[in-house]
Amino acid sequence: SRALKTMAMELHVPVIALAQLSRAVEGREDKRPLMSDLRESGSIEQDADIVSFLYRDDYYNKEARNDDNTSISELIIAKHRNGPTATIELLFKKNTSTFLNLRKEDKEV
Repeated sequence: SRALKTMAMELHVPVIALAQLSRAVEGREDKRPLMSDLRESGSIEQDADIVSFLYRDDYYNKEARNDDNTSISELIIAKHRNGPTATIELLFKKNTSTFLNLRKEDKEV
């Protein structure tokens, strides 16, 4: 990850790196990913300017599933070197794998 960071700085371009989570998330009651779940991915946690995760409760929780091909997802900004961290709710459309801004009426999903 250090080489990616160096390349981004030298070329003045953003670089997006993807990492697989460790299986530790499977053993927790709250399945939301944490920065510590990236431990096996080298120094991504340290080198990254922004670390974000996507979380869908209906993936883990059958009671949260519905029949209309939509669900509420969370975009978790776990690290932001130059700004705040946050959790942002999004509408996920399963049939098109699309994330949309969540409206008030969508929260009833």
